[in-house]
Amino acid sequence: MNIVEQQRPISSKTPRQSDRRSLLNKIWALIAAVAFIELGWFGSSLLKSRKTRNTQLKGIRYIEAGRVESFKPGQVKAVPEAMLFLACLEDNRFIALSKTCTHLGCALAWDEGQQKFVCPCHGSTFDRAGIVLTAPALRPLDFFPVRIEDGTIRIEITKMQRRESFDESQTTRV
Repeated sequence: MNIVEQQRPISSKTPRQSDRRSLLNKIWALIAAVAFIELGWFGSSLLKSRKTRNTQLKGIRYIEAGRVESFKPGQVKAVPEAMLFLACLEDNRFIALSKTCTHLGCALAWDEGQQKFVCPCHGSTFDRAGIVLTAPALRPLDFFPVRIEDGTIRIEITKMQRRESFDESQTTRV
């Protein structure tokens, strides 16, 4: 009589290894869930702060850029909270210029030594009135209306105006 032994398939994993793998999978799932929640919280708070900032700017029509007597003819001042420059031209006229290059939208810098605005991306330059000195930009810098009230310079930051050429009507005389 033949006795046939039935053998169970031998598992390469012991019950202990299986429990460990299950535990590690649960830990990774928990870490992923926490990371997902954190990312969602961070994203929503970022969007909320941006919405608040935009709402606050919509309510501000003018920003004070300083007193007339604090500017000398030829001086250029950055106004970082409004992303613009305020220039006092040689004839005591003021013009507020966008910090954005009209070529491809890069942020401009004022070069005090060369007395011109310089685009670090493609090399366009502009004089202190925003007129193109060197290409590739083809048109002058956009500007913002300026008012002078009781010796205080106010710039209407919600009304940037595109221009194709310079005209003295774009400036404000003291």
